[in-house]
Amino acid sequence: MASVVIDTAPLVLDVGIVLLAAATMGFVARKVGLPAVVGYLFTGLLVSPFTPGYVASYDQLALLADIGVVLLLFEVGIEIDLRRISREQKAILWGVPAQVAIGIAIGTPVFLLLDISLFGALLLSLSIAMSSSVVIVNITRSRRRKTDTDTEEALLGWAVMQDVTGVAVAAIVLAIFGKSDKSLPLALGGIFGFVIVAFIAAKLIPKILRLVRWEKDLFLIFSVAVGLTLAALGTVVFGIPMALAGFVAGLTINQSRDTDEVRKAILPFRDLFAVLFFVIIGSLIEPSQFSKAYPFALLIMGIVIFAKCLPVVLLAKIGKLKANSFQLGAGVGQVGEFSFVLGSIAYSQDAIDRAQFVGVLLAVVITIIASVLLVRLRPTRIPN
Repeated sequence: MASVVIDTAPLVLDVGIVLLAAATMGFVARKVGLPAVVGYLFTGLLVSPFTPGYVASYDQLALLADIGVVLLLFEVGIEIDLRRISREQKAILWGVPAQVAIGIAIGTPVFLLLDISLFGALLLSLSIAMSSSVVIVNITRSRRRKTDTDTEEALLGWAVMQDVTGVAVAAIVLAIFGKSDKSLPLALGGIFGFVIVAFIAAKLIPKILRLVRWEKDLFLIFSVAVGLTLAALGTVVFGIPMALAGFVAGLTINQSRDTDEVRKAILPFRDLFAVLFFVIIGSLIEPSQFSKAYPFALLIMGIVIFAKCLPVVLLAKIGKLKANSFQLGAGVGQVGEFSFVLGSIAYSQDAIDRAQFVGVLLAVVITIIASVLLVRLRPTRIPN
């Protein structure tokens, strides 16, 4: 028994120190008007092997971070209410796919000019077209916010529709262009197979949850276990990236009567493990690569402005969306967790090099800060 304690103590120490540092830096970030996510990213940089001082075990924290991103995107999938969006913000249903298509159409040729493969160019342009649901939620709940209710609902609706659109496009891109031992028919069959499993789960899980809804401890365990199991099953059996599978898993119980209770049950776990996910992102930023990475980061930020922010403003005006179009464009003007997932896939499959990957990470940090600050500049509505 003593040996077990000795073996696991370093992991407990790492988690404790990282969470303490993240909480402290998150508090500092909020005090200066930035989202706590920025503090978590900076914590990752402090405990990374690329900076002096304490170094957390990446492999050990990565497991917990993977749980975090699965629960994070699982909860996002649960939160989507397409019927409400179609009823109250109809323009979002066609505006978001149009915005994602514009982003891919602009970004892909730019990256191809840098001798990045078509697979890498598509993943990068798709990652830029996506926004951070976590940051957008923070924007709409911040005590410093200057957004009205209509703009906040539009921001949330735009973010979740981006996730739906992005997952569908990413699944197709990975099936067609990704490095895999599977043939294209088998890859597409894997996607179809997971959809069938998700459909069956959507029928069975709500019944199980209703049986235990008054048993709070069991309801919590079932809620977390469902998200983790379906996400991992999507990867192990069907070859779908776990983060994307987690999002689809959330969609499976989206229309359950117990949806809101599931969200409330997993939120504390999501928030705790998601901290480690953003810490991991920060720990991958390699300062020695900055000189090579910053031009690529600037390029990404330029594409964010011209291929995402401006199209969002124009589409909001065309669709007569009930929102401040400037704040909507600024609010989605960052790259976040989905972008990191797609960028990591591109890097792991040698579609981009190390400096370009660090450039993606720098863009994540800078665009999050810029987006949060810009949303607060225009409290008045711009007529659509």
